Amino acid sequence: MERTDVRGVRFDNVTMDEALDRCRGFLKENKNHYVVTPNAEIVQACIEDEEVGRVVNSADLVIPDGIGVIYAARILGRPLKEKVAGVDLGTRLLGVLEKEGLGLFLLGSKPGVAERAAQEMKRRHPDLIISGVGDGYFKDDGPVIERINESGAAALFVCLGAPKQEKWMEKNRGRLNTRLMLGLGGVLDVFAGDAKRAPDIFIKLGLEWFYRLIKEPYRIGRMMKLPKFLIGTVFAKGEKTNEQA
Repeated sequence: MERTDVRGVRFDNVTMDEALDRCRGFLKENKNHYVVTPNAEIVQACIEDEEVGRVVNSADLVIPDGIGVIYAARILGRPLKEKVAGVDLGTRLLGVLEKEGLGLFLLGSKPGVAERAAQEMKRRHPDLIISGVGDGYFKDDGPVIERINESGAAALFVCLGAPKQEKWMEKNRGRLNTRLMLGLGGVLDVFAGDAKRAPDIFIKLGLEWFYRLIKEPYRIGRMMKLPKFLIGTVFAKGEKTNEQA
């Protein structure tokens, strides 16, 4: 499938339904795939670090998780169909796994969070198979990979934060027996109830980032990457226009 270039990151131009269908297809294949969910902050990291960009672009599915990416694509004249939030894709995937009887392993966050997230997932999806859980505080990949493989999980939520989770999936994809890995940042904290998503009105208006800033003002340093990214996109558009003139 052809990808859409947004500041060097090649996004799959898919809707949420199309992204979910791609994940269904991955689960049917006898090999491992990994999905990344870049927002503006991660794209900016790709711009500043060539290795991060390589890892992100090597993923089997790259979805636009952030309104900043959608705005940037419009500025560049390469519009994407819609924002595809990783937390929403992961949530919908739970129903697919439950229906297909496929196991899920949860990896990441602080000790105890994955367990609480698993309980909430089971509450919503009683027949969902949670094959195992593990926190993100490990130094050696070997024992973790062994646990995941022994669990028989078909899917793996990797919630180690960006870009650590993307690098981890790319590095270990050949050692894991899972069929699908999703890099989902803080999604386990959301499921566990330790973090809350913005109200629907903020999400619909593209202001989820603003709500998070209000609730967590210490994130201001990270949030400043959004205007930096968008301003850089405007300049990139101008340079491209001048080249074509």
